[in-house]
Amino acid sequence: MVLGVAACFGYFWSSNKLLDTIYPASGAQIVSNITKANAIRPWLFLGPALIVVGIYLVYPVVNSVILSFHGPNGEAWVGTRNYEWLAQDPAFRESVRNNILWLIVVPAAATFIGLIAAALTDRISWGNIAKSLIFMPMAISFVGASVIWKFIYDYRPAGEAQIGLLNAIVTGLGGNPQAWITVPFWNNFFLMVVLIWIQTGFAMVILSAALRGIPEETIEAAVIDGASPFQIFYKIKVPQIWSTIAVVWTTITILVLKVFDIVLAMTNGQWGTQVLANYMFDWMFRGLDFGRASTIALVIMVMVAPIMVWNIREARKGIR
Repeated sequence: MVLGVAACFGYFWSSNKLLDTIYPASGAQIVSNITKANAIRPWLFLGPALIVVGIYLVYPVVNSVILSFHGPNGEAWVGTRNYEWLAQDPAFRESVRNNILWLIVVPAAATFIGLIAAALTDRISWGNIAKSLIFMPMAISFVGASVIWKFIYDYRPAGEAQIGLLNAIVTGLGGNPQAWITVPFWNNFFLMVVLIWIQTGFAMVILSAALRGIPEETIEAAVIDGASPFQIFYKIKVPQIWSTIAVVWTTITILVLKVFDIVLAMTNGQWGTQVLANYMFDWMFRGLDFGRASTIALVIMVMVAPIMVWNIREARKGIR
């Protein structure tokens, strides 16, 4: 980090020094030199960022579009064959269904729980401690969180000691242990819990800041009018932070569309839990088919792009 900051400082200092040497703010052409220097100077700051964006964002997108019309090795031209395959592939349809399920459940649950947590922690004396505990999962990587929850869902045959917390509770209550992450359909929800657990802290922090920004006058007026705490929260506070709720919702939605680590670490897409990002990974690094993997990647990009554009626009409205 220190070397990076030093390198950035050295670049900006040396580039500006060079620019001032080429176009000195003195002499007979001082006005022309200053005008030219002022026109070039912003590009000295934007240049490195534009180069990095071009290499790591624009080029991969263009290359993915090109590869999607080629065969497994990325050389033989196959036209729209990859897209035709995708439209007829059962595994792709399963991935889309699961992604839609994730989109319905995870953003709604994480945003709702985060909003409730933000409202409650602001009303208790040890709210900052509670917020720290709720936010703590954000510091854990997706793979680390998956390992933790894999232990919670761990299954041992009936009669053996259950090391998984969930099965230990079930057997303690007289039930039979279950291999939770292999149960069709419902195992998707068990995987979603991991992401909800992680993202609730993010939603809580953003929404807590929004709640604290609500003018006290509106709340005091509602109290004088005899509104109950629930009415104040639902009819006074929530409408005033609706734009923030929408931004949090869409931010988590974008993350859900790209979910990969949790599925890979917990089920590897087995037992009906496949999602688009993991399916793309399978074709890229296991099937070694760059054409099909690129086609799936473009589907993900098309799904994410409109939400991201809307999210950026809403964020800019908030800044203004």
